[in-house]
Amino acid sequence: MDSYTVIARRWRPKRFEDLVGQESVVKALTNAITSKRIAHAYLFVGPRGTGKTSTARLFAMALNCENGPRLDYDPESERCQAIFQGRSMDVIEIDGASNNSVEQIRSLREECQYAPAEGAFKIYILDEVHMLTTAAFNALLKTLEEPPAHVKFIFATTEIHKVPNTIVSRCQHFEFFPLETSVIEQHLKRIVTTEHLQAEDKALHVIAELAEGGMRDAQSMLDQLLTFSKGVLTEADVRSMYGLLGEKELEALADAIELSDYGNVLKGISAIIDAGCDPYRVLLELEKIFHDKLLKSIENKDTVRYVPLVYAKILEILKAGEEKLQKGLSVKSNLESILFRAIECTKWVSLDVLLQALNNLPEDVKKNDLKI
Repeated sequence: MDSYTVIARRWRPKRFEDLVGQESVVKALTNAITSKRIAHAYLFVGPRGTGKTSTARLFAMALNCENGPRLDYDPESERCQAIFQGRSMDVIEIDGASNNSVEQIRSLREECQYAPAEGAFKIYILDEVHMLTTAAFNALLKTLEEPPAHVKFIFATTEIHKVPNTIVSRCQHFEFFPLETSVIEQHLKRIVTTEHLQAEDKALHVIAELAEGGMRDAQSMLDQLLTFSKGVLTEADVRSMYGLLGEKELEALADAIELSDYGNVLKGISAIIDAGCDPYRVLLELEKIFHDKLLKSIENKDTVRYVPLVYAKILEILKAGEEKLQKGLSVKSNLESILFRAIECTKWVSLDVLLQALNNLPEDVKKNDLKI
């Protein structure tokens, strides 16, 4: 029986043009290859699932392919396949979380002195490099200062602040930013279409939002949900699987906050708890709703009730409530407290409306009113 390969692995990019959402990084690395200005150490920084390790492998394939470095490598060649699958003798991937001692880094320093077996370079990809100990970083520093000509280092980290400046300053630094929801959504549609799967566009949109900028997270969720659903993957399937409140219920809860309707807010919170929805996810989705309202109020659209200051204050309260909701003992009472405080923000409108109304009065009326 053939083993199943998950979507995230099946759709791992094999060429630079397959990498989604990191155009500036791709441009810089491909220019380095074509101009033959290849540095000895690179530092890839960004949230999980944004393509750091995949980019490191693509760069390694371009450097160590037959007759490399070159961009037009064949990803199906034996040498490139060995790099892609993590079995190349010249491309060594090291997990910083489990190989972080000074003894292991000293061993790396000794090994890197030997020439590569096949390719042009010996390439070390250190994932989660921030997990190295201080002594290990110090042991690595000397090699970074005077590396052998045939050695290249590619470091990846999600926590740049934990990497010593002495290491950062010796690397070319590349930022991997969270992907936009629309970019993730379009890629998920491409996967579904290519693999002849069935999923509603709204379902894919919710998955893209839940991924919070990480393509790998989105692909893993899609994989799990396709197993969970029967036939067509629906928005309801996604919301049920991840404990999300329905779109209509969310909008009703946001309206209740805007209208200072404490009773319906309480009913909405009870419905969230009774339905087994994740209150933290509900809070995040409310933030998105009020963020949209803030933008519309700035654009002076008639579809919102309040001035930008009110929505900014509501967002501030909801954002501050995230940690309270995650760490608090009573989820229901904490959510009530957060949303009631958000309601209080709507009372800021009275002064703003009054000032705006006064500013819009004709000059002669203003003068008469001020005499009173």
